[in-house]
Amino acid sequence: MTTQFVLTCLVFMCLVLGGVAWDTRNEDYSRNEDGARNEDYSRNAWGARNKDGERNAWGARNEDGEKNEDGARNAWGASNAWDAIKNVWGARNSNAPRKNYYQSTHCPNVEQLIRDITWSKVAKDATLGAKLLRIHYHDCFVRGCDASILLDKVGSDDSEKEARPNLSLGGFDVIDDIKREVEAKCPGVVSCADILALVARDAISYPFKALMWEVETGRKDGFVSLASDVNGNLPSPFSDFATLKQIFANKGLNVDDLVALSGAHTIGVAHCGAFSRRLFNFTGKGDMDPSLNATYTESLKKLCPNPANPSTTVEMDPMSSTSFDSNYFNILINQNKGLFQSDAALLNDKDSVIVIKKLQKNNTFFFEFARSMQKMGAIELLTGNAGEIRKNCRVKN
Repeated sequence: MTTQFVLTCLVFMCLVLGGVAWDTRNEDYSRNEDGARNEDYSRNAWGARNKDGERNAWGARNEDGEKNEDGARNAWGASNAWDAIKNVWGARNSNAPRKNYYQSTHCPNVEQLIRDITWSKVAKDATLGAKLLRIHYHDCFVRGCDASILLDKVGSDDSEKEARPNLSLGGFDVIDDIKREVEAKCPGVVSCADILALVARDAISYPFKALMWEVETGRKDGFVSLASDVNGNLPSPFSDFATLKQIFANKGLNVDDLVALSGAHTIGVAHCGAFSRRLFNFTGKGDMDPSLNATYTESLKKLCPNPANPSTTVEMDPMSSTSFDSNYFNILINQNKGLFQSDAALLNDKDSVIVIKKLQKNNTFFFEFARSMQKMGAIELLTGNAGEIRKNCRVKN
């Protein structure tokens, strides 16, 4: 009887210890590839608790598969959030950027440095979030996420900056400031392309004081920047749905990504020229776009008379242009107040409409936007010897 009791206790202890071992994060998750701990180990973007035990920005429970406030599984619905999605960059291979590449001897705590600088600047200028996000977006759709958007013109060939869709971009000085600080800390280690990806994430995350998605690092900077590459690659505010869908598909993005990333229009402003045709000459007959809310159209006409002042800007998300939330989808589908033709075009596809309806909830929008940003941040990456790490983001080495 005593022997049986002892054996039973031993079995029970093994089961308990086995459970502890199962719950403990494995070495691949808690440490980066160089063996150093990941500073965001205990609070990733998909619902893990942060270091203070608080919940993340959208209230999801931890990454062990518990239910969130809506009763659904956590963001990825599996025991290990990172393994569950096989990281959205796709299967890992020798050319893929490495997770937390800088969190070791390469450049310790550089991501925290970038975050601190970004947050300090966004705290002083609420419009920076939209600007920095837009630079990353415009960069990735042309030649991939290689920081080619940052290169200045050399010789007679215009760079991407000189292309018409990019003339209204702002925030380049912020990237310059951050690159200068990073180079002072770790010369020749952190690429401009990675800085762009990190700054875009950090700028959007600032109001929540929590990182809204994880950014893998290891990108290299490109050598080529041509204005002629922009048309046909960068989605236009004048595009119809078929065109938008094709451009996104060319970059490995689907309708879910198209709609989620369009949600970036919840912050920032637009120049009148990007939508004035909808107000005054939609079909070339001096008419208005009937798909645009009539009352909204009249208010826009007052702000942007014909011809409009080229410097005049209008909020893309009326009365909410500095708040990153799901309001864009609410006014789009319920009030027909999508500012651009490309916004209204999302209502012309049944699959797109289904996604729009889902994204009317903040939690769902935040999750889907985070996932699509990670996918976008992996477009046509340069790694290894395919690129370089610029000393100055504006010029090749």
